[in-house]
Order: sequence, then C-alpha cells, then structure tokens
Amino acid sequence: MTTNTVQRNLWASVLVVLVLLLYWTESTRGYFAALDETETNKNCFCELEGSINDCSCDVDTVDHFNNMKIYPRLQSLLVKNFFRFYKVNLKLECPFWPDDSRCAIRFCQVENCEEQAIPQGIKENGEHKEKSAAFKYTREAQTDGGSCSEVEDFDSALGFLDTSISDQAHREFELWAKHDEAEEDFCIVDDHEEGSQYVDLLLNPERYTGYRGESAHRIWKSIYLENCFGGNNETANKFSSYVPHMDLRDVCLEQRAFYRIISGLHSSINIHLCSKYLLSESKDFLDPQGIWGPNAKEFKRRFSPETTGGEGPHWLRNLYFIYLVELRALAKAAPYLRREDYYTGIAEEDDEVKLAINDLLSVVESFQSHFDENALFSSGIASIKFKHDYKEKFRNISRIMSCVGCDKCKLWGKLQTQGLGTALKILYSEKLNLATESGLWDKPHIEADPIFRLSRTEIVALFNAFGRLSNSIYEMENFRRVLR
Repeated sequence: MTTNTVQRNLWASVLVVLVLLLYWTESTRGYFAALDETETNKNCFCELEGSINDCSCDVDTVDHFNNMKIYPRLQSLLVKNFFRFYKVNLKLECPFWPDDSRCAIRFCQVENCEEQAIPQGIKENGEHKEKSAAFKYTREAQTDGGSCSEVEDFDSALGFLDTSISDQAHREFELWAKHDEAEEDFCIVDDHEEGSQYVDLLLNPERYTGYRGESAHRIWKSIYLENCFGGNNETANKFSSYVPHMDLRDVCLEQRAFYRIISGLHSSINIHLCSKYLLSESKDFLDPQGIWGPNAKEFKRRFSPETTGGEGPHWLRNLYFIYLVELRALAKAAPYLRREDYYTGIAEEDDEVKLAINDLLSVVESFQSHFDENALFSSGIASIKFKHDYKEKFRNISRIMSCVGCDKCKLWGKLQTQGLGTALKILYSEKLNLATESGLWDKPHIEADPIFRLSRTEIVALFNAFGRLSNSIYEMENFRRVLR
C-alpha cells in the first residue's frame, strides 16, 4: 500500500469521526457544555426549546412531562393535611444586618392557623415511630420490652448487666448524634427552636404581596454573593450580582451549577409573583382579599430580552435546570420515601397519601433523562472542598432568608430553600448511598434509627418546593398563550 493511499484512508477516517462528532454535538448539545447562545428574538421569548445545558434532556420533554404527569398529581397531593402544615420559625433575627425594613402591607402578614385545625398526629411529631440516635443507650431502651419477667428469671438480679449510661453521657450522645446528622444538611433547620409554629400553607399562598424595593433587592444581592467560591477580587466582583450567561463559560461545572440553581430558584419565585399578582386591592371590609391573577406585563418586564439585557430567557432556562435537580432527588430517595407513614392520625387520608406518593414516585422514576449528580464533585481532593463550600453557602442562604422583611415572603423563601437543601442532601448523602447499596430499603422491617433519615419538616419542604417549581413550569405555558 502506497503512502498516498494510507494518507487518503487516514483523512477519510478523520472525516468520518468529525462528521459523527458534529452530529452528536448538534443532537445532544453536549452534556457538560457551557451555556450557548440561544435564539431570543422570537415573538414569544418564553417559548424555549432545545437542550437544558448541563443536563441531557430538552425543554419540550420537561414541559410535557411536568404539565401532563407531574403537575396534576402534585396539585392533589399537596392539599393533604400532611403537606399543608409546615413548621417554621419566622421570629429569628437577621444575623447580617439590622432588621429595619419590616413590610407594613397587610398582604405581607402570615395568617395563623387554629390549633384545633392541626391533626394530632402531626403535633405529636411522629414520636410513636421515631427515636433519636441516642435512645438505644438509655435505661428505658435497655429494660423495655423484655421477653421474661422478674418472676420468671430468678437469677436476673445476679446476672443483670447494666448497659445504660449516665444522664450526662446520654446528653452527650444526643449532641453527637445531632452533629452527625447535621453534617449532611445543606440548610439550617430551625423547626425545633423556640418561636417555631405550624403554618397552614393553603391559608397563606405564595403570591405578590407588594414587598419590593431596596429591602427585597438586598436579599437577592446577598444570596448571589454566595456564588463567590473564595476566588480573587475579580472573581468575587463577577459573582456579586446576576452573572451574564456568556461568563459562565469560564467557570467550572460546580460553580456553574451553583449559580444556575440559585438563578432557577429566583426565576421560579418571580413567576409565582407574576402568576398570582395583586390586580385590584379590595376596599370592602367584608372582602379584604383583593383580586389576584396573572400579570403578563409584569412577567415580560422581569424576563424579556429587552428589559433584561438579553438574559431573561437564560434565567427561565435555569428554572428547568433546578427542576431536574429536585426531580432527581425524589427519584433517588424514592425507596426511602415509600417507607414513610405520612402519619397524621387520620387513617383514611393517610392511606390515600401513601397511595398517591407511590403513584407520583413511580412517574418520577419513569423519567428518562435525570440530572446526573455524579457529574459534580468528581475531581478528587478538590471536590471535597467544593462539596464543603456548597454546604456552607446553602446554609448561609438559609440564614439570609431570616432577613426577609415580609413574613409571607419569608415563609415561602424558607420553605423553598429548605426543600432545595433537602434535595441536595439526598443527592450527596453518603448515608443514603450506604443504605441503598446495603439493600436496607428492601428489608421488611427497618430499625427505629436507620442509617439515613429525613424529618417530617424536610419531607414537607421537599415536596412543596418541588411543587413550586412544577407550578412555575405550568404557569409558563399560560404566559406563552397570552404573549403569543
């Protein structure tokens, strides 16, 4: 074979590889590709299409899956008693600046629920089935439920081995157990602190309250400041406000994902405010609620390319990114969530909720293109620091939510932040991985203190936060129809 023939064959092979690579890139847009320029000059800028960058599916797939399968199921599930009562502390002081911007508008106030409206099973907080990690060391655990009585065992006094420990040591074990559990948390959980109360989410829907201006801007500016991963001054300045999508090309996947998650949460909340906007404030004392509905003009102001420097459509695309992150968390935790009792003490409704949960989780698991959590934190020693930084930054964001001047906004901000933090806890929990790999969820009975556990508040926040994202994508379709 001549040299020219070899060269021709080699060039032919290279050409074939390039063609295949070009086809793959065009069809998938590359799983880890940075954000590309998208067409934003359409009549309806919110008619997104194509790949959700950093994820392996496209917008149309998520739209259909959510609007046809997920949204209607969540709407019927989240009105149930287990999910409508959320325990939260709205009285914590802002740890970062003086609390000098309380919202005086009446729509900012949280309507308290009647004590008798809260199911007894929820108020008991699941004590009938949940013991702390340190319970096994108490005298009660050592003596309760024995198989023989003192009458039957004549030598019990001689053969008894006191395996319980002192009250002081018991308290230390409790502190250790709480510390171990908190190590995997991505947000601050304050539902057990003094001042916490149950709030009926159905009585306090998320909607536009009139809370705006410098106070609201300061909250989001502080949240976006958390995108600075300890870089130099130039990096810090770049992450101190909304990041132009083109600049995301220059940062690593973990930083890009962090920003897109926060941006997606911000977009989702803005859509809620636009879809439940105060169109007319009622002056009637007997009907003080006002008229609420979609405000397409406000939606366009917040997201159109003309008013956002071309960034609005990219912010909307980030909504799909965080949706896929939380969708994947539900799928990963599905074996654990199926074991939950969802106990309120109302037997018939508890059974209905368990059936609805099983149905929803089956649909969630059927999705073909889940977010791949293993793509993050996969670069050795550097990943350990990134993962630690993620936790610290999300915990700080949950602290910032205590600075929101509007109580109703604070309620939903805390809930959605905690739901997101719970999703990240699920995705990156070594304990959950260990429990799943050991086949723990397949066993007929699980010990009172399993390897991995979510509190009732975390579960309520997880499902309601995902419900908010699902609602945002559904409302996007309504705004598309109006803006066409």
